[in-house]
Amino acid sequence: MQINEILKSYFGYDSFRPNQEAIIQEVMQSHDCLVLMPTGGGKSLCYQVPALAMEGTAVVISPLISLMHDQVEALKANGIPAEALNSGNDVTDDVIIRRRCEAGELKLLYVSPEKLISEIPYLFSNIKISLFAVDEAHCISQWGHDFRPEYSQLGLLHEKFRGIPVMALTATADKITREDIINQLHLNGQTFVSSFDRPNLSLSVRQESTKKEKLKFIYHFIARRPEEAGIIYCLSRKNTEMVAEALQSHGINAEAYHAGLSAQQRASVQERFKMDQIEVVCATIAFGMGIDKGNVRWVIHYNMPKSIESFYQEIGRAGRDGAPADTVLFYSIADIITLRSFCEESGQRSVNLEKLQRMEEYAESRVCRRRILLNYFGETSAKDCGHCDVCKNPPRTFDGTVLTQKALSAVVRAGERVAIGTCIEILRGMQTPAVARNHYNELKTFGVGRDVSVRDWQAYMLQMLQMGFFEVAYNMHNQMKVTPLGWKVLKGEHQVSLVIVENEERAPRQQRVNRPSRESSIPVVHAERVIFEDEISNVEDKKLFEYLRKIRKNLADEQGYPPYIVLSDKSLHELTRMKPTTLQAFGLISGIGEFKIKKYGDTFIKAIKKYTGK
Repeated sequence: MQINEILKSYFGYDSFRPNQEAIIQEVMQSHDCLVLMPTGGGKSLCYQVPALAMEGTAVVISPLISLMHDQVEALKANGIPAEALNSGNDVTDDVIIRRRCEAGELKLLYVSPEKLISEIPYLFSNIKISLFAVDEAHCISQWGHDFRPEYSQLGLLHEKFRGIPVMALTATADKITREDIINQLHLNGQTFVSSFDRPNLSLSVRQESTKKEKLKFIYHFIARRPEEAGIIYCLSRKNTEMVAEALQSHGINAEAYHAGLSAQQRASVQERFKMDQIEVVCATIAFGMGIDKGNVRWVIHYNMPKSIESFYQEIGRAGRDGAPADTVLFYSIADIITLRSFCEESGQRSVNLEKLQRMEEYAESRVCRRRILLNYFGETSAKDCGHCDVCKNPPRTFDGTVLTQKALSAVVRAGERVAIGTCIEILRGMQTPAVARNHYNELKTFGVGRDVSVRDWQAYMLQMLQMGFFEVAYNMHNQMKVTPLGWKVLKGEHQVSLVIVENEERAPRQQRVNRPSRESSIPVVHAERVIFEDEISNVEDKKLFEYLRKIRKNLADEQGYPPYIVLSDKSLHELTRMKPTTLQAFGLISGIGEFKIKKYGDTFIKAIKKYTGK
């Protein structure tokens, strides 16, 4: 079966997303690769499709039992033979899985890193392996946000299994982490970086600092989203329990989740959340990778995360099915103080402090938030998104092209070896020891920015960083490096709008102030209205959606599956709009493959006919 046929037959999709097909072709030619895709971007298909197309069993290395379980359930729901070999199995299950593996019946086998290492001389020496997929590959790097020592032995794969391709996958990895993954796994193939943009996620930041303010907002927020699943991330165990209790007192079905609970308690919360028996989970980062629930409709950060990588990973738990989802970040000085103390006590103090600073800057920014996130992960975006909270309430700006050119020119003339502070000293014409020692006072750019205060330069530099004109190499003493977009600015090929600092008077002299107008500003559009724009002609019937959602829940309960595994929210929305009355039409719905057509088609068609009276 060809890969396009596999995609349609098993997964119900007509076409691949960007990079997926190229990645699949690469691994099918026995080449290694590093895959960077956002959460919900389709990473799993990159190894599941070739696993079905190639001879043998694909071995997927995953860090958490719960994550393996979710993946295996979803594959079985699509009629794909898959199992997980881990400490959660009883002896009988273990024996059956091994026998099926040795008989060549399984197309995918999920294992932990520890299980993989222990089984190399035994099971894995006796079966035909098609490929290795290392999921959550950032865990192998000490530069990554979720380093796991048990991942460090995975460099053995090439040594023990010559000729078998290794695919490393992650949703969050900056340049340093990527290089570390490649080196540690000895990968010798291409790196595929997909867009980190998640246009179905709305982004907003709120600066309520008191418990009362935060809870009041959360109550109203949930009230506007009845029966929608959401996650509230907290910094401490105490806060998870406090928020959960507060929500319960308002009649909201919420539970706390943190590492202080027993393994049984955590598993129970996770399972009930997956099965839509709990509406809200208030969790620490312990709830990070372990959740693969497709219909999470919102994520709130009650406290600020420690890094943009963590933040991106956590908001990525929402809207995995591609349907609209909302994210809200609460930001306060108290969080900063707590997180800084964590950084001071960590083994990588300077790196962690730098990453925390980037997170602070994101929260305080008046630049498009989606743009900041994309630029952080090396994806240059020259346009604002139009539907984050900053874009909805755009600040006043001025033409900052010349100012930016001065700054970038100073960086280039200094050999891209200066940190931001020293760059400002050069621009301001300051005779500091660092300037004198490196002869920066001899540069043509020395003193060209005297008319701008240090404070304002700091603010403008931050905007330039967030808009992707330069990046900071924090593994090289925070040196500034000009990006390709920055070079366009230097060459006069890209105009720059900077946000005015505090008030109009603080803008550089003779710079014309631009106020957002209907003609020049990007229209304010909420994420909920961005999705499905091309399908407006088919108006969704909300009552029908709720009717079909109940049917989905009944089917899921009968089979012991989470509802989103039966059909995703996105597929359900499409069903509601298209109202198919034949199996053929039902199969045209995105995300519904042949197995689900046979299994669920008649049930949903009958329900639609009954509802519409056809």
